[in-house]
Amino acid sequence: MIRVLLADDQALIRAGFRALLGAEEDIEVVAEAANGSEAVARAVEFRPDVALVDIQMPVLDGIEAARRIAAEPGLAGVHVVMLTNYGLDEYLYRALRAGACGFLVKDTDPGDLIHGVRVAARGDALLSPAITRKLIGAFVARPPQAAAGSAVEVLTNREREVVAMAARGLSNDEIAAGMVISPATAKTHISRAMTKLRARDRAQLVVWAYETGLVSPGSG
Repeated sequence: MIRVLLADDQALIRAGFRALLGAEEDIEVVAEAANGSEAVARAVEFRPDVALVDIQMPVLDGIEAARRIAAEPGLAGVHVVMLTNYGLDEYLYRALRAGACGFLVKDTDPGDLIHGVRVAARGDALLSPAITRKLIGAFVARPPQAAAGSAVEVLTNREREVVAMAARGLSNDEIAAGMVISPATAKTHISRAMTKLRARDRAQLVVWAYETGLVSPGSG
């Protein structure tokens, strides 16, 4: 079962999401929270696989809640997906840096919501092509970080190639086809790179790849 935490200050939103997700045989809503502080506490208590967290909440906003969840060593398996009604530009970079693995708009199609929860539970980045374009745009004005750039040296050439392809939005199957390797081998390279770079998930690899200059906006 995929265990889900719902964090939103609107009870009707939580009720709607609970009804949709609870109807799936492989998904269980294990807890709810009405503000960011409660979201962190519920994550610690229930250790869900996925936390759907509203960006704008009282007491503690969603981005800070995501940061605190990511900072808890015992919550490494909790994948935070940000919920928003708003334009993503001002939040995207901050949320991914805080540890979120992706975004969902609250009025998304029910099927996309369910699919998104399953994608996040696998540890994959929940970044649509539109969001990926916005993410790339966020790095146009940011020069590569020297300190982060030095971390490139810990990766093998093969791992760098795989991370670069993942940062461009390719799936494991697409990476495998492009490199003429098996999907399992591609996944292994991704996992090893995440371990070496201490990245929580695929979204963190995307951020890292652009910050270090391994991938540049407009490349690929």
